[in-house]
Amino acid sequence: MTKGGMESVEVFTTEGKGRGLKAQKEFLPGDVIFAEPAYAAVVFDSLTHVICHTCFKRQERLHRCGQCKFAHYCDRTCQRAAWLNHKNECSAIKRHGKAPTENIRLAARILWKMEREGSGLSEGCLVSIDELQNHVDSFGEEEKKELRADVESFLEFWPPHCQQFGMQLISHIFGVISCNGFTLSDQRGLQAVGVGIFPNLCQANHDCWPNCTVVFNNGNHEAVRSMFHTQMRIELRALNKISPGDELTVSYVDLLSLSEERRKQLKKQYYFDCTCEHCKKQLKDDLMLAVKAGESKPSADTVKEVIQLSKDTLEKINKARMEGQYHEVVKLCRDCLKKQEPVLGDTNIYLLRILSIASEVLSYLQMFEEAADYAKRMVDGYLKIYHPNNAQLGMAVMRAGVTHWHAGLIEVGHGLICKAYAILLITHGPSHPITKDLEVMRVQTEMELRMFQQNEFMYYKMREAALKNQKIQVMPEPSNENAPSLFHKKE
Repeated sequence: MTKGGMESVEVFTTEGKGRGLKAQKEFLPGDVIFAEPAYAAVVFDSLTHVICHTCFKRQERLHRCGQCKFAHYCDRTCQRAAWLNHKNECSAIKRHGKAPTENIRLAARILWKMEREGSGLSEGCLVSIDELQNHVDSFGEEEKKELRADVESFLEFWPPHCQQFGMQLISHIFGVISCNGFTLSDQRGLQAVGVGIFPNLCQANHDCWPNCTVVFNNGNHEAVRSMFHTQMRIELRALNKISPGDELTVSYVDLLSLSEERRKQLKKQYYFDCTCEHCKKQLKDDLMLAVKAGESKPSADTVKEVIQLSKDTLEKINKARMEGQYHEVVKLCRDCLKKQEPVLGDTNIYLLRILSIASEVLSYLQMFEEAADYAKRMVDGYLKIYHPNNAQLGMAVMRAGVTHWHAGLIEVGHGLICKAYAILLITHGPSHPITKDLEVMRVQTEMELRMFQQNEFMYYKMREAALKNQKIQVMPEPSNENAPSLFHKKE
């Protein structure tokens, strides 16, 4: 079954897994398998004033809708593009007196679109909204209670003059949002800013070691307007060579957890038992639980003790980060690393988690040399665990490269930036803002490296002078959130 721009993929039904997607032709790493605009999308409640409601970019100054005073846009282009989807919402917000929560707004946008276009297949969609999984039957008591509350709030918001839908369909839509809502990020891809429904993407099944990745592209208003070049969309990109007939898979969770933890998370959040190779054979678990090799192998009790200490420390670190106590975070990391280093292997996830936090917070505090050492060890561990073309790996390598550059370690810094650039070219593509930033860094560090190789003394002199004149770029404040996950789950 193919439709409007989706000729390269086919929906098929698999035993035990339901529907899936398979390739109709060969793809190479970095190829865009398909690009899909959102069926409907909304900005998170907490960010409605700082994120454009059309392209989801973070902007300094946004134009506000003069009617409802709720929606915000980059400029008139974004405002005009939004009107079809915002028109009903605008008058409903005015009538209701305030904007409802993101879930209600998203459900309303979906139903207004169904009112306009009918519930059949939309252009370019392989399946209709009616056919998407809702998993309402698998909801626990708490989730059912939330669903009832959402339906109630929705009915208060939904205007009486609009088409009235049955309770079953409204519940179905909320179930779809709960299980299939895709996380939208800002233009740098570093912060989750909204949630959208992409029916074609919903057909891709999960694998902990997938052959595809998904990147959110905010679109480009400067280009000539066309679906592929300017519209906000997700892109499904190949991570390795894919042959015709191969199933297309994405990972709903980060690989950097033990298979048992990933399976629990997938069951709780998406209501299925993961049967991928990595879970069945517990591949990489040995690396993620590695202990120090050598003559005197630590005892099982010592390992257990250090892992418990690591878990307790991570809880204390989270508390200190929430309070902005970054020097306390550094102290907790250093103390924990002293205990971990003689016991845990260099790919142990508890060691890697502490190294990641330590390098990020030390960079923010401009203690770059110590941060660079931890970042390098973190990346060396990640390289042994992650798929070589993994987006999270690419971002971590980029962070480590920038930290080394700040520390004046130009050779290693340039090498890491080149490595990150090679990964992000595949996962994000050459036109993504973060890849473009990385290309600028790559050119700059290459030039600096040449200067360093010709005359080390002069290089450091010039660097010193440059840093005196221009304040060193301060790293962004450490985030308490993980990188945006693929699908958005309402907490």
